[in-house]
Amino acid sequence: MARRKKQSDGGGGGSPAWMATFSDLMNLLLCFFVLLFAFSSVDAEAFAEIAASFNSNFSIFDGGAQAIGDGKLISQGISQLDNLSEYYNEMGQQADSEKSEENDVETKYREKVAEEQKKATETLYEEVVEATEKKKVADTVEVNMDDNNQYVRIRLSGAILFDTGTDEVKKEALAVLDKIGDILKVYDKHLIIVEGHTDNVPISNSKYGSNMWLSTARATRVFEYLTEKKGLDPKTLEASGRGEYEPIAKNDTPEGRAKNRRVEIKIYTDVD
Repeated sequence: MARRKKQSDGGGGGSPAWMATFSDLMNLLLCFFVLLFAFSSVDAEAFAEIAASFNSNFSIFDGGAQAIGDGKLISQGISQLDNLSEYYNEMGQQADSEKSEENDVETKYREKVAEEQKKATETLYEEVVEATEKKKVADTVEVNMDDNNQYVRIRLSGAILFDTGTDEVKKEALAVLDKIGDILKVYDKHLIIVEGHTDNVPISNSKYGSNMWLSTARATRVFEYLTEKKGLDPKTLEASGRGEYEPIAKNDTPEGRAKNRRVEIKIYTDVD
């Protein structure tokens, strides 16, 4: 009976199996760096240098094995990684610098707007003070600016405008409102808010459920007079009741409560 020939365990031509695996690894590494460069803004000269290094040192053919044996692949690879690290550090510093410049521009813009707002409010304040003097109501009203330079405030005592616990404007107060209306007509395109305020004494009048209701009713009365009698634009004029919640004096004395019962007219600065 004839013996079978044993099949060969290996041999044959071609490259060793490890070189195929190494080739795949190098290709993946090359793709990884290509993707890194594709997602960034790359300097053309630096890209050309690194690409040339890949071409000369990462091939498994034509001396690739010799390059590994001589240590050229490792040394040049480290050098390339150092170059990449330096490149991305520079890119990060450039991005930080640009962001800082943007922040500086934004800060300067805000400062400029704030300065313009302040100047405009100061000018408005001077104009309103001069107007109250010309209309001879400077001794009847109080004019001031808010701390944030947003508006000029004309403050009228509640005792001048209304009887206790009502929203009916006194007849003798109509002359004052008439002059205030003449002043406000100059600023009819500005936002103007009429605010009613009270003290903290609970209201005993059954017509109003609370001081908030009374303050709103009083602000509305002034609003109606200014729009219906003086012709101010209701689109830029608003009425608001603040009740007892924004006092300007303590409510534990008659004088303090009298100060808190008031109507404020706020003329907002118009800055383009």
